Amino acid sequence: MGTITAVSRSGRHAFSKSNESAVHLLVGLGVDGDAHQGVTVRHRYRMRRDPTQPNLRQVHLMHAEFLDELNSLGFEVQAGQLGENITTRGIDLLALPTGTRLHLGARAVVEVTGLRNPCKQIEAFRAGLLSHTVDRDLNGTIVRKSGIMSIVLEGGDVRPGDAVSLELPPEPHRPLVPV
Repeated sequence: MGTITAVSRSGRHAFSKSNESAVHLLVGLGVDGDAHQGVTVRHRYRMRRDPTQPNLRQVHLMHAEFLDELNSLGFEVQAGQLGENITTRGIDLLALPTGTRLHLGARAVVEVTGLRNPCKQIEAFRAGLLSHTVDRDLNGTIVRKSGIMSIVLEGGDVRPGDAVSLELPPEPHRPLVPV
């Protein structure tokens, strides 16, 4: 089991999101009041390619341990500043299979759809940071470290301090890929 350390949102398409005392998740839409809320894709680049795509990026989650790593390298990054809506601690988000359900707080449930693909906006936020959002595993495969994306299955309020629990999908598990 993990814990939510921060919740964040922005009503405009800005890179960083403001920390809030709570956010409300809306079924099939995302974070109430967030620019990425919607049934169809809201990411600017993806909208230009095909605005009818389903929005598999309604809620962006990031593990606080990644922020700790970046801070240890001198980047001074706080929760919400890399665009995530929910920051967690104690769960290896990147190791979860596609389709994992995360129970957030008392009622909310999101389903993991894939990895966030780090973009050049990260470099504009902090010079040199982009290269630390990707790595390679022992086999040489690229590892994207900037969080996971999800859709909202059950709505509800989510706050810092709320518990996070996992519900794995049936096997065989599918590894996360960028969405």
